[in-house]
Amino acid sequence: MTKLSVNINKIATLRNSRGGDMPNVVQFAKDVQRFGAEGVTIHPRPDERHIRYKDARDLKPDVYTEYNIEGNPVDSFLKLVLEVKPTQVTLVPDAEDAITSNAGWDTIKHKIFLVDVINEFKQNGIRTSIFVDPVLKQIEGAKETGTDRIELYTEAFAHEYSLGNEAAVKPYTSCAELANNLGLGINAGHDLSLDNIKFFKDNIPGLLEVSIGHALISESLYLGIENVIQMYLHKLK
Repeated sequence: MTKLSVNINKIATLRNSRGGDMPNVVQFAKDVQRFGAEGVTIHPRPDERHIRYKDARDLKPDVYTEYNIEGNPVDSFLKLVLEVKPTQVTLVPDAEDAITSNAGWDTIKHKIFLVDVINEFKQNGIRTSIFVDPVLKQIEGAKETGTDRIELYTEAFAHEYSLGNEAAVKPYTSCAELANNLGLGINAGHDLSLDNIKFFKDNIPGLLEVSIGHALISESLYLGIENVIQMYLHKLK
């Protein structure tokens, strides 16, 4: 079964909008794991507008499933990840002022940089993943960096699928087949939801993990977090 990692950034956004510590992100992480999630994902940004670096440290003792920290490997992020030592680090090339992630790495242009960063993480026992667009040459480039996995950036699929275009999954299928042949693990994330997750999973051979935050939290406002997690787990079987 493909693992479900819950991105809890939105919980931190809600907390920060009011100050104080409600909702508590550590307790929320405990709860989603208790409800069946197989991982917790955070994406701290330098301005700490949602998840804070302190949250990353506070979460470590209580994430007993997979702990995935995403982010742009600027110096402060590198230091944080090497201190916390999560299960996995996912490298995302987002700008500091980006509202959300909006592109994958150019793994060819940034090969030398990525090789150096990935080597450091792997020497510290941290599994690595690179956020990539569904482009075959970028998958080949990812292999050359030494990364353990790729994370397919799924916004384009989600948008087209919502318009009825099921063929939008084809580039992702091709990239997954190539990644499997190259020995790369496959993760995916961004705009995946209860509406599209089963179709996507069924068309991506070897899909190991999906990281879902915005849609899952939004759906939970109507359906309840425990129920929504079970719905995702059912669709990912």
